Amino acid sequence: MQVNRAMAFLRFSKKGKSQKLLHQLKYRNKPEIGEEMGRLYGLTLANSGFSSEWDVIVPVPLHPMKQKRRGYNQSEKFAEGLSKPLETTVSNLLERKKFTETQTKKSRLQRLENVDEVFELRQGENITGLRILLVDDVVTTGATLSACANVLLANGAKHVDLVTIAAGGQ
Repeated sequence: MQVNRAMAFLRFSKKGKSQKLLHQLKYRNKPEIGEEMGRLYGLTLANSGFSSEWDVIVPVPLHPMKQKRRGYNQSEKFAEGLSKPLETTVSNLLERKKFTETQTKKSRLQRLENVDEVFELRQGENITGLRILLVDDVVTTGATLSACANVLLANGAKHVDLVTIAAGGQ
């Protein structure tokens, strides 16, 4: 099983503008940054002919404890911004069944092990034949997105595309 395509709105650079924006979004209670970046990237994708590519947009879920602490899921905010210009609904089809520590200081192998068997399809959801756009905030090694995509594909998704706010860096 493999992912169809992977896209990112920004290139992540340590101490760069992308890192500053992501820190505002994740740690400074600025969910509107995620929505606006999603809207801007959604317009770019729609203008590039991607508007009817997906049946549903699925954000990578946070653990309920982490979401309660933050007040929102930054990936879901980005997904909501994308959904308007792409005219596609956002659905929380995945849930995080295990709390994991932050991935930021882990190697690729440690990241893969950290998210192994962490995600599952929400009970009662049928995704057979759906074309899914899976959304996260940042991709470095791809461990989290890979774990989520595998769950979606194993449960019958027709194909999964990935999109993140930023890609690269640590």
